[in-house]
Amino acid sequence: MSISDWIANNYIEIFGTVTGILYVILEIRQNIWLWPVGIITSGVYIWVFFTGKLYADMSLQGYYLVISVLGWYWWIHKKRGRVGEGARARARGREEESERIPPQSGRSGVGYEEAEKLKVSHLKFGTGMILAIVFAFLYALLWIILDRLTDSPVPVWDSFITSLSIIATWMLARKIYEHWFLWIVVNFAAATLFFTRGLYPTVILYVVYCAMSFVGLMEWKKSLTQNKT
Repeated sequence: MSISDWIANNYIEIFGTVTGILYVILEIRQNIWLWPVGIITSGVYIWVFFTGKLYADMSLQGYYLVISVLGWYWWIHKKRGRVGEGARARARGREEESERIPPQSGRSGVGYEEAEKLKVSHLKFGTGMILAIVFAFLYALLWIILDRLTDSPVPVWDSFITSLSIIATWMLARKIYEHWFLWIVVNFAAATLFFTRGLYPTVILYVVYCAMSFVGLMEWKKSLTQNKT
């Protein structure tokens, strides 16, 4: 098979690889455009994983679509909890002012002060325990479903990668620093799994993901330091 034939047969997966690499670059830079790029990437990989019989990973992309919308909203509007009426009034005032004054370059286009946006933070112990329990439950549930109800050839690894990815993506949407450690594990395991399934462009994508996860750790650590000052 020639290179041109291979590209013609795998152009959808190649496109998903390109948008996926762009996604993680934007993630490292904490650029809000990571979310619409993530939506596009997820749409592509729903098809790729369906044809590769990786059903848990295919379902994971549907979750990514939903969390991308939520993450987009959270990154703009910051608040983890309820916002008081005074804060709402101040936000409305800033929004009205932003209509008259163009936002500074390098911002996401939202006219709020940086202090009003979601900032990078450490994972709290209580939240970590809850996420660990959720992971264990998801892992067991997906394993049983894939093993008994589908023709998945790799139910154990497919379930593990999907469950841990769900947790890591939620942590990303909340800008929790430690999500990068989970991505290192996920990306290494996923690259190995996709290699066994012959999804070679996707293997390249996840190898890049894994390497860039270390870059993300360093870059987000700088944000943690800045937030303390």
